[in-house]
Amino acid sequence: MATPMSFDLLVVGSGASGLAAALSAERAGARVALVAKDSVQSCNSAKAQGGIQAAFGEDDSPDIHAEDVWRSSHETADRRLVEVLTSEAPDTIHRLEELGVEFTRENGGYRLARCGGATRRRLLQVGDRTGHAITKALREALEASTAQIFPKSPLHELERSTGGWRARCGEHVFDAQTVVLAAGGRCFREARERGELSTNHPGATGEVTRIALELGAEARDLDALQYHPNGGAWPATMQGYSIPETTRAYGATLLNAEREEFTDPLGPRDAVAQAIFDEVDAGRGVETPDGRPAVYLDTTRIAERDAEISLPYMLRRYRAAGIDPLAEPILTYPVLHYQNGGLVIDEQAETTLDGLYACGEIAGGTHGRNRMMGNSLLECCVFGRRAGRAAAEKARA
Repeated sequence: MATPMSFDLLVVGSGASGLAAALSAERAGARVALVAKDSVQSCNSAKAQGGIQAAFGEDDSPDIHAEDVWRSSHETADRRLVEVLTSEAPDTIHRLEELGVEFTRENGGYRLARCGGATRRRLLQVGDRTGHAITKALREALEASTAQIFPKSPLHELERSTGGWRARCGEHVFDAQTVVLAAGGRCFREARERGELSTNHPGATGEVTRIALELGAEARDLDALQYHPNGGAWPATMQGYSIPETTRAYGATLLNAEREEFTDPLGPRDAVAQAIFDEVDAGRGVETPDGRPAVYLDTTRIAERDAEISLPYMLRRYRAAGIDPLAEPILTYPVLHYQNGGLVIDEQAETTLDGLYACGEIAGGTHGRNRMMGNSLLECCVFGRRAGRAAAEKARA
């Protein structure tokens, strides 16, 4: 066995939550190691297009944001976590800006959109590459810090040791007083086993959750997997692509084979996805050229200026495939997207095991059984920062 390397804190995962946790811990004075399953750039967070929620509108507040989260979760979320999430959202945006994230602005303020399940406009964006911009800024800040990064080092084993934890990650062995699990969910593996499409990165296979459960950590809502309502259905090169839900925020609507509207385009994710499933099951859907089920997403209703500012990446991808979304509706069908449930955590992101923390998609409770769009990147940044800070404090105690 390799000679163990000693750190105050080990972070498992290089998405937004892991990067935020490692950066927060390093700035709190901890000796930090971060391990990634593949390259440090490989993560679901960077694929997130829609945006990040924070209450900046004059008619909005963290309390209203919290009520939207609570209602969208069907009153199953942990209210304590929800209040932390929404109350720290505005400050989180400012901290990201300090790292160099440039959110789209207009008329002297943020350009805000209303997203599914929200009663106010509070979605901030960096075009339609928000996740990419956030993870890039966090990663560059971490790379400039004293933290040590170990790519291609997946977690294989985790066990308690004297004074903390011992982890075997790839060819490395780490001794750390505290550990932060930020390894995401299992939707890529789940979709593959079901024979479905997924928006997820191939690394989303869920073995870190299994390791935590085998250690005795408690979990909740692990059966609550979420479908992204607007997966790309055609052309073939777009299958599994998550069409930004902001298409619907800017006017796109869902149509059946008769070109009739059949659901509220700004409803919660699960309601919109189920409406599509129901419409297809009732025989009112359409079929892609390769025989897959679909409905129309009428993106021709989006103003060209909105599309150019907030949906440039989507436009480029579809136009490269020979389809102009502003000239014709596109075909869509729900795709497996997100693990709503996960490890039980408290307000500091500590699991039910002392010294073991979890943040991001691997953690449960913040969204209950149904997540609003724009809250995953927020959760990663809010609870990643909290996890890193709390784990650093416990490591020094």
